[in-house]
Amino acid sequence: MNTVELAPHRFAGLLAPAVDRAFVAGMLAGRDGGGAELSQRYGGPAASGFLVDLRTRLAAPGGTVDEPGFAAITRYRDPVACQRAVDKQVAHGMIHRRPDGALSATERGAAFLAELYQVHAEVTEELWAGHDDRVSRLVAALGRLLAYALVLADEEGDRGGSAFAALAPPYEPDGTPPGVLLLNRLGTLRCHRADAHAAAWTAAGHTASSVAALPAGPERLAIELETDRRAAGPYAVLSAEERLTMLADLAALPG
Repeated sequence: MNTVELAPHRFAGLLAPAVDRAFVAGMLAGRDGGGAELSQRYGGPAASGFLVDLRTRLAAPGGTVDEPGFAAITRYRDPVACQRAVDKQVAHGMIHRRPDGALSATERGAAFLAELYQVHAEVTEELWAGHDDRVSRLVAALGRLLAYALVLADEEGDRGGSAFAALAPPYEPDGTPPGVLLLNRLGTLRCHRADAHAAAWTAAGHTASSVAALPAGPERLAIELETDRRAAGPYAVLSAEERLTMLADLAALPG
């Protein structure tokens, strides 16, 4: 019987667009399925915007995102505009900013996030209805990947100033529905690749703005291949068969 040997770095490149597709589908469903209305009740995007982005850490009791982590998460955005947006969310009473720049949810912000988790529970249940086995397999595989990624980050001393370190592990209170687990684990894995991508373009002499403007061609391809190499580490925890199953499960999800 022929077998396909899907090396971790090749898998990293194939998995990224599949992860993006499923994650974006879940987040769009959340926005259209009650998230936008929920945001308006709390003051609109000006009040709640970064709470959505940082939900997997700030929803946790006492959860904070430090200044280097926030900078990593928002590395492609204008830092002055980001700070002004945070100022507005502080003024709305949704986010607390400590003197050292670390962010946490206020009581009102935490209430918004609890409702947001419920919205995501409802929409992902509908979006991925009939795919319970796939969702369960993906949740389990992603759990192993994220746990191993955290181990590798600790071993490499790479737990500061990264988007992954800022948001991993995602907050998963008892009873969190499988669809929410899947959505938030996918989002956290995207942060891991985002950090690998940033390391790759930094090593190539780029900045966030210059790499964003880089056209398709040999230089961009080289950065993407280096991103795959840097992102590959956690995938060693999965067998070649498990990697193929993960790709197939993501491809089969509606969205």
